[in-house]
Amino acid sequence: MRFLRQSLTGLFLLAVTLGLLVYAGSLVRDAVQARLSDEPRIPQATERVFAVNVVAATETTETPVITAFGEVQSARTLEIRAATGGALMDMAPGFQEGGQVKAGQLLARVDPEDAQAVLDRAKSTLLDAEAEAREAARALDLARDELAAAEEQADLRERAFRRQQDLSERGVGTAASVETAELAASSARQSVLSSRRAVTQAEARVDQAATAIARQNIALAEAERDLRDTEIRAGFDGTLMDVGVVEGRLVSTNEKLAVLIDPNALEVAFRVSTQEYTRLLDQSGSLLRAAVTVTLDVFGGALSAPGQVAREGAAVGAGQTGRLLFAALDGAVGFKPGDFVTVSIAEPPLERVIRLPAAAIDARQQVLVIGADDRLEALPVTLMRRQGDDILVRAADLAGREVVAERTPLLGAGIKVRALRPGRAAAPAQPEMVELDDERRARLIAFVEGNTRMPEEVKQRLLSQLEQPSVPADTIQRLESRMGS
Repeated sequence: MRFLRQSLTGLFLLAVTLGLLVYAGSLVRDAVQARLSDEPRIPQATERVFAVNVVAATETTETPVITAFGEVQSARTLEIRAATGGALMDMAPGFQEGGQVKAGQLLARVDPEDAQAVLDRAKSTLLDAEAEAREAARALDLARDELAAAEEQADLRERAFRRQQDLSERGVGTAASVETAELAASSARQSVLSSRRAVTQAEARVDQAATAIARQNIALAEAERDLRDTEIRAGFDGTLMDVGVVEGRLVSTNEKLAVLIDPNALEVAFRVSTQEYTRLLDQSGSLLRAAVTVTLDVFGGALSAPGQVAREGAAVGAGQTGRLLFAALDGAVGFKPGDFVTVSIAEPPLERVIRLPAAAIDARQQVLVIGADDRLEALPVTLMRRQGDDILVRAADLAGREVVAERTPLLGAGIKVRALRPGRAAAPAQPEMVELDDERRARLIAFVEGNTRMPEEVKQRLLSQLEQPSVPADTIQRLESRMGS
């Protein structure tokens, strides 16, 4: 009995196994036949629509701005140097770094003893020269008096000689008397010549005395100037910097003691490219007095000051490029020489230009505009200026069109887009609808009804959509992808 029971159990299990195998083979066969009999699913090709930001192109008059970097410096800078050597003394309390001084203020004095001694000697020598001049004048007067007396005596001797000649001719006088009178007249004439020579020498002595006085006056002026040079004074109102001396220090001639700058006469030196420089020239080639704005970035804010282009550098300079310009600043409160600043130079205005984002143009100087049927068109433009993140362009047919603000490699002419305009909420995209034939609709409805894992509310929503004449394309694509899997 036991053997029979086990045999029947084994036959039962074998029968069940064979039945399951047959059922499984039937399922596989039906699935393969259904797969082979299904028509191939061809996905619906839909055109992709890109959303783009657009800006309206409006022609306006723009003032381009050139941005450069420069350094603030003082237009009046004076190096204070020692005109003579010696020990510094009597230094002013403001003769220090950052000291405020006035024009003509005494800053320091070099020991003046040597210069004072030279001045005293020059004065003494001048007194000697003046005394010599007075003595020469008196000597000249005496020589002239002696000359007058000699001429008078010579005149008397000459008359006596003529009288002796007259007596001799009448036979009254003797020849010896005539000769004696003639010799006396000759001696008188010789005395006159000697007196004239003495007058000439006295006049020369007077001239030499006058020359000596002039020479000593020059020496006196030099000595006084050397004495004044011992005083170091400020040339104008300003601030001291680079002060490197103390009282009592020995300084040499022409040694630099400090630098005096005028904080109220500030200017900025900056360099621009040659192309930018040509934009700042008028028709005659002269530099325009363009307005500038100087900005100094500081923590928590910025300092700014207006100014005007004043002049340009005479030469480019070794190893330099572009052009060096100088701009005078007005009311530069808070600025100091040496500040590194940003300089904005206003160019002459440009008329009939359009301002667009810099990302709107490509390397071929073309922009994309919205055309018919919301498709993109490529339009060539002329790039006039680049202004930070914006550009200024000109084009014949661009005014009034909508330009793509940001170009990407996916965008090009002929692509359909959806415009996103600034200040306006983007309209929700309408789903693409597809009309289904009866066979395709029935197959989708059967798939939805036969899906047991789908929630009931989702199933009802899908069935209501499938019963409509037009069904959203994304719904159809999602259901057919699940049917294929």
